[in-house]
Amino acid sequence: MPSPTNPAKTVHLPPSTPAQPVRWLTFSDHDPDFLNLTYVYPVLSRRMQGISIGINLNTNNACNWACAYCQVPGLHRGDAPEVNLPLLEAELKGLLDNPALSPMIPPETPESMRVIRDIAFSGNGEPTSSPQFLQAVEIAARQRDAHGLKIPLVLITNGSLILRPEVQAGVKALAEAGGVVWFKVDRLLPESMKQINGISYKPEQIQHRLDMACTLAPVWLQTCWLAWDGVAPGKADQDAYLAFVARNAQQIKGVHLYGLARPSLQPEASHLTALSEADMNAWAERIRATGVQVQVSI
Repeated sequence: MPSPTNPAKTVHLPPSTPAQPVRWLTFSDHDPDFLNLTYVYPVLSRRMQGISIGINLNTNNACNWACAYCQVPGLHRGDAPEVNLPLLEAELKGLLDNPALSPMIPPETPESMRVIRDIAFSGNGEPTSSPQFLQAVEIAARQRDAHGLKIPLVLITNGSLILRPEVQAGVKALAEAGGVVWFKVDRLLPESMKQINGISYKPEQIQHRLDMACTLAPVWLQTCWLAWDGVAPGKADQDAYLAFVARNAQQIKGVHLYGLARPSLQPEASHLTALSEADMNAWAERIRATGVQVQVSI
């Protein structure tokens, strides 16, 4: 996977004009409706340190998890709806043909961040719940290659559906196209997973799904670390997480550790607060001590 500081071939966007646009691309605004398209949207990504072209297959705001920190309005349980594949391809082609993002980037944005870093399956729910996930991956790879972009495809997933053969086919296609999986692991204790992710899972179920994902594609863990009612995750949560990472150090590529950068739109929002930069960096060092690399986004 190209790192945020050492990307492969990219498209640099010139500095924006002084004229104030209707909206800026910012770290705090990852609205899939940013360009008023159905499936494709740009974001300024903390984790990739540049522009990520998002593909939102969950246009109905449906997900099979209910993470307390989720920024999706009207989130509800469910699967992605049917995807209009020709429209998806037309939108992605149109944006890559003419990435008219320059006027939307604040003038003070560093040159190093005026770069398209990846095409990411993310959006407003679990992308692998789409029955057309494989076809969407094929479209993204085809359009990326047609535009001569040497950037990765990224799947941002909770990993829950990876045991389905059709999802495995999509993940395998993503890997064959030089893609990478960002696999959600926020907590490992069942009661904490229930509180943070709204799921009733055991650690063994997470492990089984991670093992499968790692046989199909390069995998990074993605972890949101935050305080609940002003209290950071306790020793039991920390120990369970570190043991899990250590156990998987040889099969994962690393950990994307990030904090609460945008306000939650879920009922639990009032319980959540961001941890300090010092606390996040200290936690990252403890994770690194297990033998994995960690990228921190505050």
